[in-house]
Amino acid sequence: MYRISQELAEMGKKRIEGFPVDGFVWGSGPESPALMLVGEAPGENEVETGIPFTGRAGKELMASLEGVGLAREDVYITSAVRSRPYKWGEKRSRGGEMIKRKYNRAPTKKEIIAHAPILDEEIRAVKPPVIVTLGNVGLQRLIGRKAKIMQVHGVLMETSILYWDEEASAFLETEESYHIFPTFHPASVFYNPAVREHKDADWEKLGRLLRNEAYK
Repeated sequence: MYRISQELAEMGKKRIEGFPVDGFVWGSGPESPALMLVGEAPGENEVETGIPFTGRAGKELMASLEGVGLAREDVYITSAVRSRPYKWGEKRSRGGEMIKRKYNRAPTKKEIIAHAPILDEEIRAVKPPVIVTLGNVGLQRLIGRKAKIMQVHGVLMETSILYWDEEASAFLETEESYHIFPTFHPASVFYNPAVREHKDADWEKLGRLLRNEAYK
């Protein structure tokens, strides 16, 4: 199993101090995975368990992996941000009282930059044959903000990716090319059921690509 160094994790925690985020969830997977999955950020369940993609979204993702003949143990799972971004909101209790609680939200650009060195190091160390981005945040972190999931989902791309350059204070393109396969975040099917058909078709295509090893 591969895990980033404690030093890099501590640096990531320090860089994101002061932001409205909770916890820190480590990336998880073997040193030579069949795929690397790049999501958005942990949610409440992930912070509680310390395991990427648990809860409903995790079950959805595991079903997709099973459909292409893989299990959690075969893939490396990470995300653009390793801490849970949250916002405060109100919810009515069973007794009718309004109570404040934390809700998940998308990470900001500054939060993505704070943890960019972690994802960069994971990609360099794991050297995944294919990187599957889950949703727009993971896609744009690697390809750029102009990339839109509805336009490129299910397309296997061979492309340079973005890494954070501390001296330049900017994302720069790698010299190396990577195979990127964008698809929808597994949680998207819960708030936009029409996405499921696209997501399932993407995973069927990915399964065919893996069986033919067309990306090698």
